[in-house]
Amino acid sequence: MEMQTQSPKALIQATDGAIAELKRLLEKETAEVDGVRLGVKGGGCSGLSYVIEFSQKRDGDNAVEQDGVTFLMDRKSSIYLKGIVLDYKEGLKGKGFVFQNPNASSTCGCGESFSV
Repeated sequence: MEMQTQSPKALIQATDGAIAELKRLLEKETAEVDGVRLGVKGGGCSGLSYVIEFSQKRDGDNAVEQDGVTFLMDRKSSIYLKGIVLDYKEGLKGKGFVFQNPNASSTCGCGESFSV
């Protein structure tokens, strides 16, 4: 089965800061990876938690390429992630990736889980 490729604005977008940090991390990654997997899984204080990890392509994945970084999403996760903006923030409370999800009806205080 072929991987479907979507335009970045149709599914997800990443900020310049997120792209730069992902490229930096990908340079250090020693395992064979095809891209950055974004997904959701059950759990977290609001019902669904975000997943971000390096991954191989899987059958049925949606793929979005932006500025040299390939984002991979399974079909189910794509429903929950459509329209998100992935950002990378640094500050006094730490640093990390932040999901800005227009589909979320509520998010927890830490921003790592949401409900629809």
